[in-house]
Amino acid sequence: MALQLHRSLLHQPRVGSIFHTCRTFSTPASLLSGHSKWATIKHDKAKNDKAKSKERQMVSKEIASATQCMHPVILWGADPKYNPRLTLALSNAKRASIPKNIIEAAIARGQGLSLTGQALESLTIEAMLPGGVAAVVECQTDQKARVLQDIRHLIKNGGGTVTPTTFLFEKKGRVALEKRDVNADDFLDQAIEAGATDINTDDNGRLVLFTDPSETKSVGETFAKLSGLTIEELEMFWDPNQETLVKVQDEEQIKVLEDLLSSLRDDPSVQDIYLNATEKF
Repeated sequence: MALQLHRSLLHQPRVGSIFHTCRTFSTPASLLSGHSKWATIKHDKAKNDKAKSKERQMVSKEIASATQCMHPVILWGADPKYNPRLTLALSNAKRASIPKNIIEAAIARGQGLSLTGQALESLTIEAMLPGGVAAVVECQTDQKARVLQDIRHLIKNGGGTVTPTTFLFEKKGRVALEKRDVNADDFLDQAIEAGATDINTDDNGRLVLFTDPSETKSVGETFAKLSGLTIEELEMFWDPNQETLVKVQDEEQIKVLEDLLSSLRDDPSVQDIYLNATEKF
């Protein structure tokens, strides 16, 4: 009888002792769903911000390019009334919700000036970015020391290192002409006579010449006279060496790289970022 009583007591909760009733806790499904939704919203917003940053840079570059003198006879100028290409670029900027100050800065930059009217200087910064991707960052500014410090800080904070990388690229000249329904092969003779190193078409269907960087303007103007086509863009760019191209496969490195590039593109002094990656970032 005593033994039965003793056993029954073991199954009773005892207040004030180490024996007590245990409780289990669970998270309601609704909270888990909400957390997942919040994470998804944050991820989508970050992705959209990166896309907008890249679009801002592209549209700003187009506005600056449209205000430059691209032809020996035609002076495009900064007045949309006399510059149809600038009108189109401004329309694209409005559609992309580009802020007014960025548009004004791009127009001034096309004239080689800052918003304060100071002459702009070119600045090249070389760096190795996350994922082993080499980068050449081209800037234009009237405050080189400040921009150099700011860009170096962004690169370091983003997991990159400022170090020589231009030896992994080749500097070339590029001339883009007005869009026409033409075949690059039909203009080989004129391209050779003008001194171009190659001729092709771009994603927009425009005829594009490649040249030695120091001869970009002269080759473009000579070809324009020979072909009767109008020049739309003249630029020098860094073309990565094919044998040193890098493929970034790690998802975490891709995210870190994209975040860093987004930060760099948000800096108004940054004009172009050239990478030796096989992917487009």
